[in-house]
Amino acid sequence: MKLKSSEPFWLVKNGIINSYPSLRADLKTEILIVGGGITGSLIAHQCMNDGYKTALLDRREIGHGSTSATTSMLQYEIDVPLYQLIELIGEKAAIASYWACYKSIDDLKKIVQQVQSDCGFKKKESLYFAALKKDVSGLKKEFEARKKIGIPVKWLEADAIDKKFNIKHSHGGILSEQGGSIDAFQLAHDILAYNHEKGLQIFDKTDIKKVTYQQNGVTVLTEHGTTITAKKIIYCNGFESTEIIKDDFVKLLSTYAMVGERLEDDQSKLNDTLFWNTAEPYMYMRTTDDNRLLIGGEDEDFVDAQKRDSLLNVKSEKLTKYLKKILPHYDFRMDFVWAGTFGETKDGLPYIGKHPNFPSAYFVLGFGGNGITFSVIGMELVSKMLKNKKHPLADYFKFRR
Repeated sequence: MKLKSSEPFWLVKNGIINSYPSLRADLKTEILIVGGGITGSLIAHQCMNDGYKTALLDRREIGHGSTSATTSMLQYEIDVPLYQLIELIGEKAAIASYWACYKSIDDLKKIVQQVQSDCGFKKKESLYFAALKKDVSGLKKEFEARKKIGIPVKWLEADAIDKKFNIKHSHGGILSEQGGSIDAFQLAHDILAYNHEKGLQIFDKTDIKKVTYQQNGVTVLTEHGTTITAKKIIYCNGFESTEIIKDDFVKLLSTYAMVGERLEDDQSKLNDTLFWNTAEPYMYMRTTDDNRLLIGGEDEDFVDAQKRDSLLNVKSEKLTKYLKKILPHYDFRMDFVWAGTFGETKDGLPYIGKHPNFPSAYFVLGFGGNGITFSVIGMELVSKMLKNKKHPLADYFKFRR
């Protein structure tokens, strides 16, 4: 009998890259970052670059939260299409948000090079295709909206998609030049290791029991009875921020992903492109740097981890069936299947900045399908905020907007 792993692919592929101690003594620092995933690592990198004495804390092993479950697709596209986002938040805000995401992929490439990460960063195209015939008119609206603001896009008819990618049963789509893929688990570890050598203090397996917020700083009590005092605390803890913030600001969803066996076959038609469609919930697909196919989707409302994980078999069967429909000649044999939890906001945008209920605290919560690119943008916002300067995107990403 061949058992399929329900552990995220990245955890099994990478194993334990680096381990750090739990906090055993009281600590005083300028900046305390909560969350050791890709977001926390990027914000720590920025704080270290800006010269702050910085410490990072995680309740688990480093990278073992959402970062271990991400599909690590780097997209400038926000979950809400550009033409709809313009209607929701206005033209200026929507265009600025899309271009910031576009730029963030190139910014991330520079960070990968700086820390010399072995995360398999690769620039790719992105194909957003119509899953149903009725979706074509909205997708063409989106194509025109992107084209109008200067984003490099092409419209491909269904036969062109079939010829270029061997994908059947599409109804046309938008091909974008800008996209990428990485192993976010590896990158988070590489960024933290790089900064650890420069003096970043890192503590994992240390949960927070209580935080006292004051105008001039915070005092943190950990599960081990140790105390941390910091001038600022920055939460990079994704959907777990709902444990702290009681606003109804994010909807939690479960998503499912599968990775196939390594193939010796030619995958050149798929290797340089990210794929996602207009279905609700949408399907997404990419290849990995070790020649596997990754497909995900089948999102549904998050109830609890037990319910989420109990659906692994059903969801993997549905994803396999859809894959067979669009790539009938692809020899897919599942090697890993897993589930993850992520957040969806009303406008598809992240929450980055202060919250009125938490003095001396900032939040960098990159919700949505492109949380990694939002986290890269968050680096700039946090850098400005810590210097009491205003970032042009701050109002679009603020709480209670």
